[in-house]
Amino acid sequence: MERQPNRIPPVSFEFFPPKTPEGVKKLRATWTALACLGPRFFSVTYGAGGSTRDRTLGTVLEIREAGHEAAPHVSCIGLTRAEIADTLELYRLKNIRHIVALRGDLPSGTAALGELRYAAELVAFIRERTGPQFRIEVACYPEFHPQAESPRADLLHFLDKVRAGADGAITQYFYNPDSYFRFVEDCQAEGVAIPIVPGIMPIGNFTQLVRFSDACGAEIPRWLRLKMDNFSGDLNAVKAYGLDVVTAMCDRLITQGAPGLHFYTMNRADLVSDILRRLAP
Repeated sequence: MERQPNRIPPVSFEFFPPKTPEGVKKLRATWTALACLGPRFFSVTYGAGGSTRDRTLGTVLEIREAGHEAAPHVSCIGLTRAEIADTLELYRLKNIRHIVALRGDLPSGTAALGELRYAAELVAFIRERTGPQFRIEVACYPEFHPQAESPRADLLHFLDKVRAGADGAITQYFYNPDSYFRFVEDCQAEGVAIPIVPGIMPIGNFTQLVRFSDACGAEIPRWLRLKMDNFSGDLNAVKAYGLDVVTAMCDRLITQGAPGLHFYTMNRADLVSDILRRLAP
């Protein structure tokens, strides 16, 4: 695979920490392949209530030892300030200076929210504890967070994260680029100057995608659902059409000035690599 062409803005790739030795080998092959595309950074997710901290750190350190920038996710739900501070200190000692700060989800069967309830509080806490030591990315939702009281309230929550000290933002994935452009315009009208990078979810397994989307509030347009239904489980047809759809969307995002592309890889290299090859001039 060739390094990404100049036309394509900086890219980043997201992984989840593997649970098994086989998963570790598979992910190693994935990030090794994607590293050839010259990403700005790799990010690694963090389980509910910090349940994957050690595996997240292990994945990040392996990527960094190979000479690539890697950013662990940090969440606050279900954790105390002391626990979060311990995690930040561990990352500092490991010379990690780039993190993705999120509210996070409660572990199953857990009632305690923790001492920090919102991502803006987490960003503020990180800045209070560590100053400018970390570059902090935060999440945002062009189609609105499913738990938001209203679109305006959701925008205000994002503004709180920016004012607390976020350096950049990554959106939830979407398949309607107009929602991204509208969101960016709304943020700019409020004086937001940090880069807002669109999150991109390649389409491989549509049934899995529907399940994820229903859980996280990402909208799958009706036309896309109907088109995929016509393939009647033909995985090759689903993959081919999904590649067309996502590549066309990325092309429009690039053409209209998106500052980067952040791919939710699902620990796979093939779909992302195919999209970036197609985007090359």
